[in-house]
Amino acid sequence: MKRHPLTPFLALFSAAAMTVAAQSFDWPQWQGPDRNATSKEAGLLKQWSKDGPPLAWKIQGLGGGYGAPSVAAGRMFGMSSRGEDEVVWARSEADGKEVWGARLGPALTEGAPQGKEGAGCAPTVDGERLYVLGLGGDLACLQVQDGKIVWRRSVANDFGGILPTWRYNESPLVDGDKVVCTPGGKDATIVALNKLTGETIWKTAVTEPSGGSSGGPGGGRGGGRPGFRDSGASYSSAIAIDFGGQREYVQFTSKALVGVAASDGKFLWRYDRPANRMGIHCSTPIYQEGLVFAASAYGAGGGLVRLGKDGNGGIKADEVWFSKNMENHHGGVLVLDGCLYGSNGGNGGGYLVCLDFATGDVLWNERDADKRRVTKGSVALADGRIYYRTEEGTVLLVEPSRKEYLERGRFEQPDRTKQPAWTHPVIANGRLYIRDQDTLFSYNVRADGVKH
Repeated sequence: MKRHPLTPFLALFSAAAMTVAAQSFDWPQWQGPDRNATSKEAGLLKQWSKDGPPLAWKIQGLGGGYGAPSVAAGRMFGMSSRGEDEVVWARSEADGKEVWGARLGPALTEGAPQGKEGAGCAPTVDGERLYVLGLGGDLACLQVQDGKIVWRRSVANDFGGILPTWRYNESPLVDGDKVVCTPGGKDATIVALNKLTGETIWKTAVTEPSGGSSGGPGGGRGGGRPGFRDSGASYSSAIAIDFGGQREYVQFTSKALVGVAASDGKFLWRYDRPANRMGIHCSTPIYQEGLVFAASAYGAGGGLVRLGKDGNGGIKADEVWFSKNMENHHGGVLVLDGCLYGSNGGNGGGYLVCLDFATGDVLWNERDADKRRVTKGSVALADGRIYYRTEEGTVLLVEPSRKEYLERGRFEQPDRTKQPAWTHPVIANGRLYIRDQDTLFSYNVRADGVKH
């Protein structure tokens, strides 16, 4: 029998198509695979119907909390407070049924009332292990398979960590053989531990600058309400970057945006201007090609610095621009095609804005009197669309554009609680996940309507 000349090509094409279809697009940690609020998935809906994407399933019984789920290897992982216990849980990605639940410790309710319902940490999944940080500072490594605790450290007891006003809400960073977190102690602002054993690799202190500020005019913002800045930790989660042939960890502490050496924790640079007087810094920094952006609310704003080498062979952070048009509270920001997207506003509310990433100029602003359509919320990006969730609970699909706000769908999450919708949206393997305290919704956002 003769073979058609296209047979080998078709077989190769078919195999490639099957590989793509079977590829995993997990969301294994806070803000996705690269900690930049961006999924690498394609083939998703570009526009929603008037009722939004179809609901695949809804489950209840998570317990209270604001932490977004992490998705890896067919399971979802999260944290909650259930009665008097703080727990870590695993659920099936297919139907949301619980696989296991593990008690981490007592649920912490002391401190400011906002956020006491449960942890804000998104577990970090790393192969057969996952890492969490509880509200009271319990840092733990658990087995993915069954939730058994491999090791546990107390960042308060072991490192002199000082509990932030709204408790610990950081998501640990796993990088190579290290797990990195921010106890906020006098001698241990940031620490790196052996991810397999929990043993300390290094610790470093970040203090107020001597003789003023660094990293641009305006400087640090001392003072503020007593107690808010007692801890060196704030509510941001660190990122890992490579610059000038060196690995760094960048973190927004309660004092400043800082960079430290991944190898030994050596202090490298700082930028004070985005830090507010209260030391309340929640959004994760953004890094792109030698540029680092960070922002906070409470009268501060957002600033971009360019990293470079100083005359002594060290690293400096030179301010490129600073703007009060991006006082990002805790909804996060993302960068796409030279545009910076995020909400501008604090406790008094705010609106979605788009800035030129290179200059800080406002490209469009939903705060304008003739618009006011998109209030303050959180962002994520997948397949050329921004998934935006307002604090009131409305979920929107936005087409990125330098010129104008382009809405491609919206829906109201059903069965809303009375708590703010602070949990960020998660997109993984054709599904959009929306958490509202005890309840988790899974929406099918694949263009072909089938979850592969």
